[in-house]
Amino acid sequence: MDWFKFSFPDFAFSFLSVLFEGVPFLLLGAIISGLVDVFISSERISKLLPKNPVAAALVSGALGLIFPMCECGSVIVIRRFIRKGLPLSAATAYMLGAPIVSPIVAVSTWAAFSQAGPLTWTALRLGIGYAIAVGVALIVHRLSPEKILQPQTANARRGGLTKAPEPTGESQDFSVVVSTASFPRKLLLAAQSATADFLDVAFFFIIGVAITSVFNTAISREALEPLAQTTPLAILSLMGLAGLIALCSTTDAFVAWTFTAFAPQAKLAFMLFGPLFDLKLFFLYGVIFRRGFVVKLAIGLFIVIFLLCWRLPTEIFQ
Repeated sequence: MDWFKFSFPDFAFSFLSVLFEGVPFLLLGAIISGLVDVFISSERISKLLPKNPVAAALVSGALGLIFPMCECGSVIVIRRFIRKGLPLSAATAYMLGAPIVSPIVAVSTWAAFSQAGPLTWTALRLGIGYAIAVGVALIVHRLSPEKILQPQTANARRGGLTKAPEPTGESQDFSVVVSTASFPRKLLLAAQSATADFLDVAFFFIIGVAITSVFNTAISREALEPLAQTTPLAILSLMGLAGLIALCSTTDAFVAWTFTAFAPQAKLAFMLFGPLFDLKLFFLYGVIFRRGFVVKLAIGLFIVIFLLCWRLPTEIFQ
């Protein structure tokens, strides 16, 4: 098969490249998660955002402009916030919005398309990404948390929404231990929590990276060129490729620019779908959400992004 040729050296290089690119963000997310676990109570969480779920989703979808986070790290942070009692709509909006609605992504997209209307490309990417994040969040708000969250996350969330009990005898729950600990002790507890979160998520991340690296190195780029003949087929092809090669949202614009044979709508779809859903995110999302919901999320995002990009006139990119 000319279109598929596996090379272990190429696989190893791609695997290590994606791994080293994503692990720092994964580690950053784990550190933030540990600090949130220890230093931010569920009562503070409830005061961070507007009470209205629509307003909370609108605000959370844009928080990436202030607190930029790669898709790898945002999953860990959001899991911790959900367990602390953050509304699912707000958590989902930030999880999906932060990897795209980010000053880093804006700068990289502008730089990649600096010779082809950078303002249009950047505005379309961030604007559509924000709209999708908020739209999905509002749908999630109407769903039962117990039906879409993993049981351990749902159970922890219920605990985070209730006030910690007073200590009785020698038994103390984690929140009581934190409230009575000294600052150095709190830092140690934060480090322990961060380590647990990192190890918990890193396993699924590595599986996703390994599968991604096979597709990234074994499939010939030339085999994709016939798929650029029509706009709908080009969009579908690059969206599928984005899901397979799992690039970081801060660098994928430079790769999208190299697909010169493909319609601009396909390039935009590539930069939208990849940060929202790819192979590694399939496993990472599964840490928070039930697999059935993750699959439905993937299908929904794929259809929505395809239709939105397909309906965009080519003239808008010129």
